[in-house]
Amino acid sequence: MARSEKDAEKGDVRRRQVFYIPGYDPMLPRRYRELYRSEGTRQAEISGYQLKLRALGGRQNYAWHVDAVIDGAGVETDFEFLAWSDIVRESMERSIPGTFLLLVQVVWLYVSSGALRRLAGMRKGPIIAALYPVFMLAGQLLVALLLGGAVWWAMSMILPAWMALLVAAGVLGAVMVMFRRIDNRLFAYYLLHDYAFTTRLRGAYPPEMEQRIEQFVTRLREAMASDVDEVLVVGHSSGAHIGVSVLADLLRRQDLPATRPRLGLLTLGHVLPMVSFLPEAHRLRRDLHDLSLSDELTWVDVTAPGDGCTFALVDPVSVCGAAPPDGQRWPLVISAAFSQTLAPETWQRLKWRFFRVHFQYLCAFEHPRDYDYFRITAGPLSLARRFKGRKPSPSCLRGARITHADRVQSRPGPSSL
Repeated sequence: MARSEKDAEKGDVRRRQVFYIPGYDPMLPRRYRELYRSEGTRQAEISGYQLKLRALGGRQNYAWHVDAVIDGAGVETDFEFLAWSDIVRESMERSIPGTFLLLVQVVWLYVSSGALRRLAGMRKGPIIAALYPVFMLAGQLLVALLLGGAVWWAMSMILPAWMALLVAAGVLGAVMVMFRRIDNRLFAYYLLHDYAFTTRLRGAYPPEMEQRIEQFVTRLREAMASDVDEVLVVGHSSGAHIGVSVLADLLRRQDLPATRPRLGLLTLGHVLPMVSFLPEAHRLRRDLHDLSLSDELTWVDVTAPGDGCTFALVDPVSVCGAAPPDGQRWPLVISAAFSQTLAPETWQRLKWRFFRVHFQYLCAFEHPRDYDYFRITAGPLSLARRFKGRKPSPSCLRGARITHADRVQSRPGPSSL
C-alpha cells in the first residue's frame, strides 16, 4: 500500500521522482530538459509560482533537478529520462527502397488484420496521420518518376537510349534522396518508421524493447524503495504504452516495500490503439487490463481534440477490449482542451503545426485548468490528490472496437495484479 501519512496543509508531496518516457523520437534527452526549462519558466510567470532547474550528474540515466515553490509550498523534484532513442535510431536506418518495402508491409498488416477498419471508426485525426506517410511517399515516388520520365524523353532525342535511361535513373534517384534529406520538414519517413517499428512483430514488443522495459522496471523498483513522497511516470505519445507495460511489470512482481511512495502514471497524447488493435499485441492488452484494475496507482490520461496525432478522449483500455467485465478503475480520461486553455492567438498560430501541437502537453498554457504539466510534475499535490473526485471528460469514447477473440489474453507467467 502507499505510504501512510497525514497530508500537509499545503500538499502531500515535498520530494518527488519523475520518470519521463518519450515517444518514438531519435533526439537525445537534452532537448527535453531545455523544453522543460523554457516552458516551465513561462508557465511560472503566467501562474505566479517559482521554478528553477539544474542538471544532475552521477545518474545512470539523463536527469535534472527542479526546485519549485507552488501555492506557498516548496517541492524538490528529480526528473529522470528513460531513453530508448538508440533503439529508435537503429530502426530508422533503412535505405529508400527498404523504406518502400516497409510501407507495403505496414499497410498490408493494418488492412488484412482489420485494425485499420476498427481504428477508422474512432477519431479521424490519427487515421489521417497514419495515412499521411502512405500518400506522401507515394507522391514523392510519382514526382520522381515523372521527372525521370521527362528527362528520359528529352535525353533520348540526343543520346543513345541506354545513356538516356541512365541519366533518367540518376535524376529519379536524386529526387528521392532530396525528399529524404528534407524529411525533417515532411516527416513521411519518420512516421512510416514509427509505424513499422510497431508492426515489426505484429504488435508484440521486439526483444530489444523488452530488455529496455526490464531496465526501466529495475530503476523504478529502486525509486519505490526511496524516501520520496511520489514516484510519477510520464509517458508521451508512444511512450504511453511503454509506460503502461513498465508499471504493469513493476506491480505484477508484488515485491515492492510495504511502506512506499505514492505511484502515479500520467499518459499524454497516447496512440495506444495503433498498437493494441494489432493481432499479436496480447502483452499490451494484458498490461492495460491489469493496470485498469489496480489500486496500487493513480492513472490519468490526458489528450486533446485539437491534437490530430492522438486518439483524443479515447479510453485505451475499453476500446481494445481489455476492460474487465465488472468495470475498470483506470484511467481517468480528461481533456487538455487546447482551444480553451491556450490564448486564441496562440491556438490560431499553432493549430496547423501538427507535431508542435502534439508536444503542447509538455508546454505552457495561458489559461491552464486542472491540467498544468508543471504543477503536476513539480507541485505539492500528488497525482492522486490533484485529481481526486475529478470526473472523466464527457466526450470520452468507450466500448470495445475489436472482437472477443482479440481481447486481452494472458500468456503463461506471473499472475495478474
